[in-house]
Amino acid sequence: MVLHFIHGKDLPNWPALTAGMFRDRADQFKARLDWDVTVDSDGFERDAYDALNPLYVIWTGPDGSHQGSMRFLPCTGRTMVNEHFSHVCSGRTFFDAQIWECTRFCQARGASSRVAAALFLGGGAVLRHAGAAQFVGVFDARMIRIYRRLGWSPEVLGSIGEGRDKISVGLWHARDEDRQRIAARAGIAPDQADRWFEHSPAAQRIEMATPA
Repeated sequence: MVLHFIHGKDLPNWPALTAGMFRDRADQFKARLDWDVTVDSDGFERDAYDALNPLYVIWTGPDGSHQGSMRFLPCTGRTMVNEHFSHVCSGRTFFDAQIWECTRFCQARGASSRVAAALFLGGGAVLRHAGAAQFVGVFDARMIRIYRRLGWSPEVLGSIGEGRDKISVGLWHARDEDRQRIAARAGIAPDQADRWFEHSPAAQRIEMATPA
């Protein structure tokens, strides 16, 4: 079991893992959550932001299959939060190299409870190696329980809706105490995600995460 850090342009080098990620996204967002997303003839859920060379953090199982993933884009170009959800936080937008956007948090069916913690530990590694301090994301009501269980809840910047339909924009701050706590939840040494990152293609191509 390992974390992979892969830019969009490098996904063709990982065909089975890529297929698993996009199919699990379709299963989660379309089949289980009934979001208004597009699923193509291959059974893949992809959107316009997958074409912007994002950085994917992917957790794999013992057989190398996709178990969970998150997608990151720097807030120096196009982001989902700016283009579709600025109204949630009273028109605020994010154009700052110190902030990255996190979207498409996905877990495969039957994935271990460790997966969410491992992914967030990987997200922290992305921030550290990108020289950033925070990541921003949009989340629905079901995610609040997950964040509380991890012990890393966001600063909520705004919300709309009520109950299960509530949507919020949150800002996560990269702090060492959070990394220590999440690593314990994941059952991974706190610096293990950094070592995985340093041995990934992303370590040499982090600057390519900025859309051309």
